[in-house]
Amino acid sequence: MNRDIHDESQRAPARARRIIRQRLESLQRAGVEQLGRVPNADLVSPPMEPPAPNQSTPNQSTPNQSTPEKTGPRQPTLEQPTDRTADMLADSTTDLPVLTLPQRQSQLSKLCEQVSVCESCPELVQNRTQTVFGVGNLEARLCFLGEAPGADEDQQGEPFVGRAGQLLNKIIEACTLTRDDIYILNVLKCRPPGNRNPNPEEAQHCRPFFERQLEIIQPEFICCLGSVAATTLLETNATIGKLRGRLHSWRGARVLATYHPAYLLRNPAAKRDVWNDMQLLMREMGIKVPNAKS
Repeated sequence: MNRDIHDESQRAPARARRIIRQRLESLQRAGVEQLGRVPNADLVSPPMEPPAPNQSTPNQSTPNQSTPEKTGPRQPTLEQPTDRTADMLADSTTDLPVLTLPQRQSQLSKLCEQVSVCESCPELVQNRTQTVFGVGNLEARLCFLGEAPGADEDQQGEPFVGRAGQLLNKIIEACTLTRDDIYILNVLKCRPPGNRNPNPEEAQHCRPFFERQLEIIQPEFICCLGSVAATTLLETNATIGKLRGRLHSWRGARVLATYHPAYLLRNPAAKRDVWNDMQLLMREMGIKVPNAKS
């Protein structure tokens, strides 16, 4: 037990730094360039004296008026934000607690239930067999983010189980990892008809879901598989060719973008580029890969 406490105390400072970095990055993306200093007088202002019983004061609620309840820190919500900038500013004030494994299991289970009844995209709802949530290690350092389920995934309810998934397994194994070491999810939770690419509106409907998944799992690294996953997560119009080969940042996590395994099945020559990307990622994670570039 003492060893567990020691290990947790060692991880706490790093997680705290990630939370602070996430909040600063959210403010930066929202256009905030400078933070003001709160006057000390405001920090020590004496509390107001409560009114005497049966004595009315201006703007005081009457028994027929509701008094706003005191609330704690703002919690992440699954409601679609109407203003992205305002949403990021609000998120920047939300501390992400370090969750225990049972807490992660509970929160992901509730989120999965919400996903299963989502009907925001009528075309996807009409054509899906089931929603495809995510699978893997709930305490993973690394998450793989794809674009959407395919036919096999739609039938089995698990991401990356078809031909592209088999190739992804080989990539993971080449990195000396297994699917038990990582977590896999998609931007969309429903299969688009004909395996077409998700459209921007569909991706925005699912954004609160995949963002919340990542917030609960709290990975150190995210590998975006394909253009849709990379541009959606990073909110950029840059091509996958320009995004790959280097690391990006998202809410304190390091992000690598590379080609989707389905693309590699059609273009085998791109496997070398993906392998180079994965070697870069493994170096950053401190994982030694056999026959890797130094």
